[in-house]
Amino acid sequence: MENFWTSKKPIIGLRHFVLVNKTKEEGENFFLMVSVVDCEINLKITHKELLNSGNWEKGLLNLPKTESITEDYVRFKSLNKKKGINKVFLNDDSLFNIS
Repeated sequence: MENFWTSKKPIIGLRHFVLVNKTKEEGENFFLMVSVVDCEINLKITHKELLNSGNWEKGLLNLPKTESITEDYVRFKSLNKKKGINKVFLNDDSLFNIS
């Protein structure tokens, strides 16, 4: 499975994500995706959404800065300055688990 993905539409103003964890809940596979720019921007999506929705491209596409980091992200950061970073939990077998 490819670890780096580009969203076709900005998610909270960002488009480049890395797959950091895979889980199975009630028989369905989920992926935890984290922005390569800001770990506060993360989401959990289904296997179907990632591979079959047409909303994601494999790899990190070379995009102009204005398309990869939008004003929505700048607005989000300015409104959420005081909030701390959410924890991201990794499985023992995750490529990003370095402990």
